[in-house]
Amino acid sequence: MDELTKRIIPCLDIKNGRVVKGINFVNLVDAGDPVTSAIAYEESLADELCFLDITASSDKRDILIHLVEEIASKIFIPFTVGGGIRTLDDVRGVLQMGADKVSINTAAFERPELLTESSEIFGSQCIVCAIDARFNQERERFEIYLHGGRTPTGREVLDWAQEAEFAGAGEILLTSMDRDGTKDGFDIPMLQLICENTNIPVIASGGAGNPEHMSEAILRGGADAVLAASIFHFGEYSIKETKHAMKEMGIQVRL
Repeated sequence: MDELTKRIIPCLDIKNGRVVKGINFVNLVDAGDPVTSAIAYEESLADELCFLDITASSDKRDILIHLVEEIASKIFIPFTVGGGIRTLDDVRGVLQMGADKVSINTAAFERPELLTESSEIFGSQCIVCAIDARFNQERERFEIYLHGGRTPTGREVLDWAQEAEFAGAGEILLTSMDRDGTKDGFDIPMLQLICENTNIPVIASGGAGNPEHMSEAILRGGADAVLAASIFHFGEYSIKETKHAMKEMGIQVRL
């Protein structure tokens, strides 16, 4: 795909080996088998697939390597894996299992050198810095959360996004905790803030309810890719119809 083509990325949030989906990072419901879902998404024209083991960091355990390996062996689209990745060995292990990119969240924030070391060895194109943030009403700014949204840091989101880029991240996966699972649309102000003030691709996450929301994240927010879960998992929209709708709005997509 060329630089101008915008990507649609379904996300498999994994807990206890199953795909789950919640609202605002809580009230998770089962959404199926990860391997079956991955194959179906590839067949339905997804541009990439994201696999996030959402409780690996908070449970302080390693990622579900066997699942990563099984999915990687069955799909051919770019495959990003995240959750519980804490060391250079973790990054290496996930890439060796067949992932194309590694998404690092909490560990990158706690030790930005991990982004630098990983990008120097494996190339920045496969190192994604995942950022979970929500709006702090009192301070009137977006702030970072760690451990799957459980731990507030008080740190301003742009400050960290720019440091992550400088440290070696090749892409940012930006999730609005306020919008997660709500289907009310992406957090456009937060997207604009990050997209306008960094020089690496930004994946918008949190809030997709329909193809119009995805188009808005790209056209108004400045995102290079949009990530969604609920609307695809539960069959409200197909990737194909989403892409056709986006194309009608003037967005270049792979059909």
